[in-house]
Amino acid sequence: MIDRQHLAILREVSRRGSVTAAAEKLNVTQSALSHTIAKFEERHGIKIWMKTGRGLRLTQAGEYLLTVAERVLPQMEHAQRVLSDFALGRRGALRVGMECHPCQRWLTRIATPYLTQWPDVDFDVRTAFRFDGVEALLGYEIDLLITPDPVETPELLFTPVFDYELVLMVHEAHPLAGQTRVQPQDLLDEELITVPVTLERLDIYTRFLVPANCRPRQHRTAETIDLMLQLVCAGRGVTVLPDWLLQEDAAGLPIHSLRLGDSGIQKSINLGVRRGEETTSYIDGFLKLAREMGR
Repeated sequence: MIDRQHLAILREVSRRGSVTAAAEKLNVTQSALSHTIAKFEERHGIKIWMKTGRGLRLTQAGEYLLTVAERVLPQMEHAQRVLSDFALGRRGALRVGMECHPCQRWLTRIATPYLTQWPDVDFDVRTAFRFDGVEALLGYEIDLLITPDPVETPELLFTPVFDYELVLMVHEAHPLAGQTRVQPQDLLDEELITVPVTLERLDIYTRFLVPANCRPRQHRTAETIDLMLQLVCAGRGVTVLPDWLLQEDAAGLPIHSLRLGDSGIQKSINLGVRRGEETTSYIDGFLKLAREMGR
């Protein structure tokens, strides 16, 4: 039979690149780990991995089992955490993932009253900028996803929390600052500063520039919102951010905002959970608090 031990071994060997490192992580001896896999291979008549010099290469069967391990183990670990919470008398654990850089500030405002209202809930935040948040939610790696781009799927439920508009931010002395809105052609000679995600996840490209077959003169990324705003203040480029940040983070800075196109780019922050779990007390509590506080 395939059990959790075999899948855990395979996952750790894949992550750490060697049997020795995997055995250390799993708190077993290297010989015991190798013996377990050898018996598994003999029972099923397959090879899991092959030695290539000092490293290992997964076989086709090993690659298949690795995909099973990465799908099944997070669900089993989630179930163990839930059972542990029941045993300890805690209400639960809420792991929040984010696909939205500016949402960090919004989440901070929500987190403070939430932690006060739910003192027994283990609260953890994971920045989901570089992973597929929907996949993480479906795979039980997180319990709640904060995203501006909800996906329609039967397994998930997304709740809109508040609406906002993406706006172009420029230095107040910038030639475009005298306008109220810009068209894609206005950005041809600009250096555009964005968060470090793929262009396919940037609305300024997918909903504004690409449809008009336009590109900025140069595109660069910045890791934080503060750095993006400082670069704009220094005249090093222009950026696109939610309008509500202008009243908060950009207050007092020499920055002017402009609408993108005639209608603007309208967005919403959504909270996604696995369908059926929205009634879980501590998850429902977070959703209600988020809706009440809005932006």
